Amino acid sequence: MIALTDVKLVLGEVTLCGTVTGTGPAVLLLHAGGERRGVWAPVAARMAGHGLRTTAFDLRGHGESTGRATTLRALAEDVGAMVRREPEPIVVVGASVGGLAAISALAEPALARRVAGLVLVDVVPDPDPARARSWLDFRGLGDRYTSLVDDILGSGPALLATAGALDVPILLVRAGKGSPLDDTDVRRLHAAHHRVTLVRIPTAGHLVARDAPEVLADVVAEYACHWLANPDGHR
Repeated sequence: MIALTDVKLVLGEVTLCGTVTGTGPAVLLLHAGGERRGVWAPVAARMAGHGLRTTAFDLRGHGESTGRATTLRALAEDVGAMVRREPEPIVVVGASVGGLAAISALAEPALARRVAGLVLVDVVPDPDPARARSWLDFRGLGDRYTSLVDDILGSGPALLATAGALDVPILLVRAGKGSPLDDTDVRRLHAAHHRVTLVRIPTAGHLVARDAPEVLADVVAEYACHWLANPDGHR
């Protein structure tokens, strides 16, 4: 039987609701914009079988969490609080906007030192703004989080610089179809950071956790277990 525990993280006027799955070293799972933590449930269950303890929160303004998701800074501060509540070392997994919030949070050196590795799920720090907006508009998402989207797309260069300065390994899990990324985006990340590994999941679209949860869980678990067993190996 896999252990499941619901948790709450109170940050001033905002309450973030989360679920802890399994036991073992810590992995934080951050969902994409418009999603909620339940998308990680099958991923978390499978990762528990690999001996990992995952925590997945609804981001502010999503699911059962309160507050509004209007700026990347607010999401990043929430992620910082999530990371600090976990025993270190921790692996952080962020899908889409969750990955961008993770990068922004790790600009704080003390926080980055707690992290053994970062997994970006079909997201890069500086997506092409025109292509990103076109992708969001085509899927009817462009008007749902207008302020947040504007803030993120205006933060690309700063996010790329932050990612490039991180002293942690990065795994980029790229969707095989329907992704807003192209090869140019991936090359920019490779050029900025000397330790980026790329894994493509051919059967998955942008929401990889929803389309291929078991494959994603196995890929993340492989890298997470290695990083957590060797937390200083990349320093």
